Amino acid sequence: MSIRSASEGYVALLAVLILGAISTTVAVTLLITGTDSQRSTLVSQQSAQARNLSGTCAEEALQIIHDNTLYTGSNSMTLGQGGCTYTVTNTGGNARTIDATGTVSNVVRKVKVYATINTSSISITSWQEVSDL
Repeated sequence: MSIRSASEGYVALLAVLILGAISTTVAVTLLITGTDSQRSTLVSQQSAQARNLSGTCAEEALQIIHDNTLYTGSNSMTLGQGGCTYTVTNTGGNARTIDATGTVSNVVRKVKVYATINTSSISITSWQEVSDL
């Protein structure tokens, strides 16, 4: 018959507690990482949607300029889960500048388009995404 000392039970209990703490730390870290990853994916999707909306508004402005070459002004549209606005500015002669902004939730993307009106067409001089400085 062997007699076990009480210290062996404490060692086993301490080992279980340490392993439990490590397992809990790993589980919490994985949950936090997963939440951050989902949030990052959502913002990426909203950014792409906002970029597409800004492009849509710029194209709408180009269509309006095509239909009415004297047009200057602004308008807004709501599409899907976001919206967009555009402003057409006459920068002299046949030159026009279009500033378009797409917004989805708190994500904002902007494009600036420089166009020239010809007798039967519109030429796009520049189409670029811009950021607020």
